[in-house]
Amino acid sequence: MILGDICTRACRFCAVTTGKPTHLDLGEPKRVADSVSYMKLRHVVVTAVARDDLQDGGSEVFANTIRAIRYKNPGTTVEVLPSDMKGDYNSLKTLLDAEPDIFNHNIETVRRLTPSVRHRATYDRSLELLKRVREMAPDMPTKSSIMVGLGETKEEILETMDDLLDHGVEILTIGQYLQPSKKHFPVDCYYHPKEFRELKRIARKKGFIHCEAGPMVRSSYHADEQVNEAAKMRRQEAERTN
Repeated sequence: MILGDICTRACRFCAVTTGKPTHLDLGEPKRVADSVSYMKLRHVVVTAVARDDLQDGGSEVFANTIRAIRYKNPGTTVEVLPSDMKGDYNSLKTLLDAEPDIFNHNIETVRRLTPSVRHRATYDRSLELLKRVREMAPDMPTKSSIMVGLGETKEEILETMDDLLDHGVEILTIGQYLQPSKKHFPVDCYYHPKEFRELKRIARKKGFIHCEAGPMVRSSYHADEQVNEAAKMRRQEAERTN
């Protein structure tokens, strides 16, 4: 996680500290690259707190981090998981110009619950961001994630899958929501592993290239396998087309 440890948003599912961030650490990209080298990582997921206080939403630091990782670790693939950057597409372009291997932005929950769960983000803005990524970088795999157990219906989950597919998303992760504290959004129910297996089956049938679904699945779960699977499926699709 980059851009500090204080988030400018207060999403009701997240335990990250909310407040006014301090100074921007411009030396962070190099330290992240050094850490990747030290741990000999093959795949890195770079995420961040939301920085609505910054005009570019932190996209320049994201881009510099990607480039620093690539310079120090040329064989490492890089996945990014940014906020919606308030829907600013110049900021998005700054990030995409650094050419991450995969772009991940989480829809988090179904349309009906979004205002209650993440009131400073919007369902449609997240979809539009993902769509813009596909338009601006058509060869870059896109990915999103849904938490379940917040009070959504199965029909709403399937509607969210369709919305993501309609906006170009290829990879989906589905996991169980767990309440970080009594102050956070309550858990409505816990899904059985069989229900997760069924959701995964449906997601693949609908057209997602890759889907991970399970009680402990999170956005970065088996992330290296996801990017490799996406690349493999894209090659196969290209061969069928040609």
